[in-house]
Amino acid sequence: MTISDPRTRWLALLVLCLGDLMIVLDGTIVNVALPSIRDDLGFTQTSLAWVVNAYLLTFGGFLLLGGRLGDLFGHRRLFLSGIGLFTAASLACGLATSQGMLIAARAVQGVGGAVVSAVALSLLMTLLTEPADRAKAMGVFGFVMAGGGSIGVLLGGVLTDLLSWHWIFLVNVPIGIAVYALCLRLLPADRGQATSGRLDVAGAVLVTSALILAVYAIVNGNDKGWTSVQTLGLLAGSAVLLTSFLVLESRVSAPLMPLAILKLRNVATANVVGVFWAAAVGAAFLRVDPAAQAHGAEAEPASEAA
Repeated sequence: MTISDPRTRWLALLVLCLGDLMIVLDGTIVNVALPSIRDDLGFTQTSLAWVVNAYLLTFGGFLLLGGRLGDLFGHRRLFLSGIGLFTAASLACGLATSQGMLIAARAVQGVGGAVVSAVALSLLMTLLTEPADRAKAMGVFGFVMAGGGSIGVLLGGVLTDLLSWHWIFLVNVPIGIAVYALCLRLLPADRGQATSGRLDVAGAVLVTSALILAVYAIVNGNDKGWTSVQTLGLLAGSAVLLTSFLVLESRVSAPLMPLAILKLRNVATANVVGVFWAAAVGAAFLRVDPAAQAHGAEAEPASEAA
């Protein structure tokens, strides 16, 4: 994929940033609206967590698979597919009238977001081949992604107060349509570059299932008991699936996650820091109100408990 016009290349970069910004925003924009969603759809505090977890689980689980699909079938094609899927799921979220519909649509959003995020950087690298241009592009891309989470919190509050919680999802629809149309015009078609046609679907299923079991056990730990058979059994099952994933990745010819990258100190350190950072930020949105807990009430979302 090559674009001869420098202006077109930078316009394409801005469109890629806009598409990825929409994905990052959706990771935080929903948090401020959790009290409104709970009251409108009748969620309990335990089930409310799945409005967030459904998105994050499928996003994390399919991120590796999305990158591999981009290698096989073309990054432009996968980026457009991801944007289309994310936009359609956003519409379904905004029109949701039941708990099941919202959680299912959020899970589909996560799949679309994973595909977009996985191939956006690959597109950026192929669009800009000069080292100086790549450095500038990475700076712009990193700035947009870093600010996206903060903007999402602010925008979520504004849309919820002025309109309703439905609009934190519906706002993605016109943006997604615009990004899709601009990508069709600015990004030339490319072909898959993978030397092997094998797809590690089993690896994606194992790691996603492990995450789902672990999060389900943690979310229900307070109700069922942290030493209950259900909680310990789910955590054990998650550990078995994760171990199976690592064993599988060491044996397949085209792994989703080459285990050699874990030996890189900088990569390992960055991932550990990222895990603790994400845990701290996520917990801030769903913390327990000590006063409410003392009276036996359910935990409140942070935006309401504060």
